[in-house]
Amino acid sequence: MMYSSIKSCVIVFFILISSLHFSAQNKIVKINSKKIEYKRIDTVRLNLHVYKPQKFNKNKIYNAIVFFHGGGWNNGNHKMFRRQAMYFASRGLIAICVEYRIKNIHNTTPFDALEDAKSSIRFIRKHAKEMNINPDMIAAAGGSAGGHLASACGNIIGLDTAKEDVTSSAVPNALVLLNPVVDNGPGGFGYMRFKNRYQEISPIHNITKNAPPTIILIGTKDKFIPIKTVENYKSKMLAVGSKCELVLYKDVGHAFFAKKPIKYFIDTTLQSDLFLKSLGYLEGSPTIKEQYKE
Repeated sequence: MMYSSIKSCVIVFFILISSLHFSAQNKIVKINSKKIEYKRIDTVRLNLHVYKPQKFNKNKIYNAIVFFHGGGWNNGNHKMFRRQAMYFASRGLIAICVEYRIKNIHNTTPFDALEDAKSSIRFIRKHAKEMNINPDMIAAAGGSAGGHLASACGNIIGLDTAKEDVTSSAVPNALVLLNPVVDNGPGGFGYMRFKNRYQEISPIHNITKNAPPTIILIGTKDKFIPIKTVENYKSKMLAVGSKCELVLYKDVGHAFFAKKPIKYFIDTTLQSDLFLKSLGYLEGSPTIKEQYKE
């Protein structure tokens, strides 16, 4: 009888612990995305995955953030930034995750990926009214090669899809870059794929006046992106009068924000939130630590 009572108490205890854990995680705001086709190339159809605020008002205009996934321009997919997109939508932005052509599926190059990245931002601006987006408050974000695409959109003129209507700008108004590929020159990431064309597509070689305000978040042990590279990027940004914040994470490597422990996802999202708030994209206090627990 006593054994049975103890067993029952143990079961109740574990149910309580599980329910408490669920309750702690249950504050995550989950938002479903809507798919919108933004580009067709032959038989390839490319989509935007749009996350809207929970209390979306069709009569209101929203600021936006556009995410480009990483994967070395070879692989990856739009789901990489799903958590960040849901979070920023919960904070009142329209968040968009972009599909673009990659080598392992489409047998394409980084130049093709950049064409698609630019096309996506142009599409959003061109259709800003029907998408309820402020065309002058579009931030672009990305990790690794996705950070390259965001930064390249912000700094590089040209490299557009042939015959594309370029009357709408492809330049983001702000950049959030996570361990971004910003130097494609000799010694930089991907140089052998660009060789004598690296200056056309390398963001650090194209920073000029009016470059979008930028935050860079990176681990100090990133084996692909040396800290000296992003420090140089920041120096060049400041030299042309553009805002650039650099946040270093000690002793972590590449794509740390997408790996366990979750504290890196939480903090990089928090720092991104505070940066965007400083630029007027967001109001109120960040809720990332309320939604996600370490």
